[in-house]
Amino acid sequence: MSKIFKRTKILATIGPATNSPELIEQVIMAGVNGCRLNCSHGSDEERHQQIEWIRAAAKKKGRSVAILQDLQGPKIRLGMLKDNHLDLKKGDELILESDERFEHDGGMTVPVQYNLASKVKPGEPLSLFDGKVKATITEIVSDTAIKITIENDGFIMSRKGLNLPDTDFGGDILTEKDLHDIEVGANEDYDYVSLSFVQSASDIIKLKQMLLSLGSTAKVVAKIETKKAIESEKHLEEIVEAADGIMVARGDMAVEAGAEVVPIIQRKLIALCRAHAKLCIVATQMLSSMVDSPEPTRAEVSDVATAVIQGADTVMLSDETANGKYPLETVKAMKKVILYTQNHSRIAPIAHDPVGEKSEVYDAISSAAARLAETIRADAIVCQTASGVTATTMAAQRPNLPIVSVTTNPRVANQLALCYANSAFVRPYSPEFGLDLAKELKGGYLQLEDGEKDLTTVIVSGDRDKFGTDTIKVRTV
Repeated sequence: MSKIFKRTKILATIGPATNSPELIEQVIMAGVNGCRLNCSHGSDEERHQQIEWIRAAAKKKGRSVAILQDLQGPKIRLGMLKDNHLDLKKGDELILESDERFEHDGGMTVPVQYNLASKVKPGEPLSLFDGKVKATITEIVSDTAIKITIENDGFIMSRKGLNLPDTDFGGDILTEKDLHDIEVGANEDYDYVSLSFVQSASDIIKLKQMLLSLGSTAKVVAKIETKKAIESEKHLEEIVEAADGIMVARGDMAVEAGAEVVPIIQRKLIALCRAHAKLCIVATQMLSSMVDSPEPTRAEVSDVATAVIQGADTVMLSDETANGKYPLETVKAMKKVILYTQNHSRIAPIAHDPVGEKSEVYDAISSAAARLAETIRADAIVCQTASGVTATTMAAQRPNLPIVSVTTNPRVANQLALCYANSAFVRPYSPEFGLDLAKELKGGYLQLEDGEKDLTTVIVSGDRDKFGTDTIKVRTV
């Protein structure tokens, strides 16, 4: 069964290319395990409708599907430019004006959707249009405007992003738009909220407290894309410990910290997430050529395979499914790469010390269950879980077979949809929680590739009211 079950999950961004119930259903049926709704684009009403479509498609498929709300954060963007274009030459001086009343007339003063005057300092670097145009800040012109000097020939377009790798935003990473989106999202059916441009663990703690006060049960994913977030291994580990999951946001990270650091930080983050049993999502340009092409490049195939071999929980599609010409083909291509890679290359175990007393118990039980399953060549591991901790700790072992999780909590089931090798089902609690599920799914979801009649499972369970997870059983059904 392990050969036909996709252990690394797919998170797809929903956008114009997939903005209908039929298209969302198609990509979920093709192998998408979670959907990302990007708050940088679209309206509250559009996202509400998309959530309804995703839940309907998941119900039809009979699987849990995660929904991630991606906050824009201080993603600083240019405003609207005249004719949507402005050519720039090396040595040009450009004024960035944050006054909302300002309209670009084609000159060298352009609107920007964030007041940089109180944050930046002369001499700091700034890049525009995803790093295509480099510049240096030369002057604070007024309370709402700064002057920059352009360092290379190029052009800019409306709403393209700015990056300021050396600017300290002083923990002020939640914008007014973010606060609005958080408040609206707390009343929507989101499983995860991703925080953009995280600089420290305190940013994550602040968002968690905010969600808790609003009654949200969504987990927090920290997007690693700033120079400050990766300034030291200790700082990076503190962020991983504070978050429920990490997104390796390679696009802005490459612009802010340098493209050469991205592969190393990706490897470190995946290892840290596995050590702390946290979700790890690898994102940005995984199959970007498929925005315009029905086939991926060889380098992109290698990139996806590398993330699988390193042990990422999830690989993410952005423009490929949001704006691309071939969203369905992209999902199918990614699934094909994942399956071939996992069936022909094992993930090496990582050495780590369990974190905390509770983690030590869960780590020991999950490690023993994973080794037992491998030794007896079990077909699946079945986890009984209330909060999801047992299932995520089991996933951190990266077993070479499916983890079928059973819970009474629909939110937990949806969150586990992005967790490595996990497929979660919501069922009423019973003493034989795990065994009942294995019997129910045999021949359907748990269908053996070679058509064998018996299904061998390792069941991890316990008395949820007294002892929590404390039992490992082997059952053949």
